[in-house]
Amino acid sequence: MNPEVLALAEDANALVPLAPGHERIVRDEWTLCLGRDPRWNCVQRIRLGDVEAAVDEVRALLRERGRSVCEWEFGPSATPADLEQRLVGLGCVPNDELLQTMMVLRRDPGEPPLEARPIASAAELAEADAVMAAAFGGDVRGDPEGRWRDRDPRVRETFVALLDGRIVGAATATYASAAVQLNAGAVLPEARGRGAYRALVVARWRAARERGLEGAVTQAGQMSRAILLRLGFEAHGTIRSYVDTAER
Repeated sequence: MNPEVLALAEDANALVPLAPGHERIVRDEWTLCLGRDPRWNCVQRIRLGDVEAAVDEVRALLRERGRSVCEWEFGPSATPADLEQRLVGLGCVPNDELLQTMMVLRRDPGEPPLEARPIASAAELAEADAVMAAAFGGDVRGDPEGRWRDRDPRVRETFVALLDGRIVGAATATYASAAVQLNAGAVLPEARGRGAYRALVVARWRAARERGLEGAVTQAGQMSRAILLRLGFEAHGTIRSYVDTAER
């Protein structure tokens, strides 16, 4: 398998092109990814010598930007071997879902059971936001008009799944050099079991293939792992996620 695809499966946020409003701070030993939403901060591509110095620098960078909570995500390539224990010793705690699986799709997942496609307007972006908020909890994201205006579909797209003409599912795709990163697949509770999640996977796979990309990658939690395996994804290791909630 192309090593770029496996690297993307492990450290996707550190390797995909930046979306509008996002920031990335790169060091030799780690990469800090900052989302448009100040609550989303993540360290990936972790190959550390001095763990304590790295944590201190990341905390200082977040403090300068008025940000707080930060995730540390690491897979099989991360170092040192005792990284998990060192992070815990520095005050990090297991994420709500500690373990995720690196998943890679290299074959067509089949025909979609319902319609799924990229969003076509700011209004559809707002509907997609509402679906994700209903599925994952939390607030509906603000300023869909501004985000629609600033979007770059060459880098990142939001997809929706429709049932009887109504948006019932939403997901995102970020296009890297070798594969597409699949994120945030969500389906309204009342529409589950009708094929919306599968349709979102198929639509993003086909969009990637149209761009000449060779595969799709994602990090799957307990709820999505089984369905992704049925769709043809392969498991390639485990990602661990810890949260640093230290006061800034």
